[in-house]
Amino acid sequence: MLYIAENGITHTEKCIKSLRREVIQNGFHSIPEEIHFFKHTKPQIFSKLIYYVKLFNIESKRPRSSSKFQVKYLNNQINKLQVYFNDNLEFYHYYRRGSTSLDEQYFVRGKSDLRSSTESFHFFTDEQFSTCQDSTVATIMAYDMLIVYLQQEIETLETNTDNTKLNAMKQSSKLFWTGSKTELIELIYALHSSGTINSGTSDIKELASLFEQIFNIELGNYYHTFIEIRARKCSKTKFLDKLIEALNRRFEESDE
Repeated sequence: MLYIAENGITHTEKCIKSLRREVIQNGFHSIPEEIHFFKHTKPQIFSKLIYYVKLFNIESKRPRSSSKFQVKYLNNQINKLQVYFNDNLEFYHYYRRGSTSLDEQYFVRGKSDLRSSTESFHFFTDEQFSTCQDSTVATIMAYDMLIVYLQQEIETLETNTDNTKLNAMKQSSKLFWTGSKTELIELIYALHSSGTINSGTSDIKELASLFEQIFNIELGNYYHTFIEIRARKCSKTKFLDKLIEALNRRFEESDE
């Protein structure tokens, strides 16, 4: 994997340098064309560079010990990547919703965004080829790819070390979750936050995997779903509120 990362860094650096020369020489014919380039085209390539650089750093420091320690290390890396999404939550949701109202502010050169963290102002070092948010888009894309990669590595390690147990649990369960994935993820995070499982020492990954096995469901990227739940403008505990209402209704019906 280190070899792949090194080759990826070399290749993407060449592509970015070539793209930069083309932009400086030819410029853009219109503002919409410039916005499209810095919102979509450049991040597609720049995200690969960020991905390979970060991947090289992660893999070069990865412990060569037991699967248990490797899984712990990889989960810590996922948590660190997740911090970036939390720190850039406002722009993250703007980008994820496909919003366009602030595109001219975010993706036209020479503009600044005072609401952004200081790291975003690195674009002043290359005003001809950067905007205040194109690197943020690239980083979001890169970290999405990294989280998927790390989760796959974790799954492979866990499957190899406890394959028999996992298969037995999957075969024994005849239950299926018929609500939405978001609702189940809200429930899992609530249980994890309550500290009522293993006295609060359980890992969110363990809980999510267990619920996936019990209810025969794949939850996907529950880290991102948690951010979306947290960012709700209305009730952040929509499903939990629904459960309380349903249980109280049952109490009332039982008393009649």
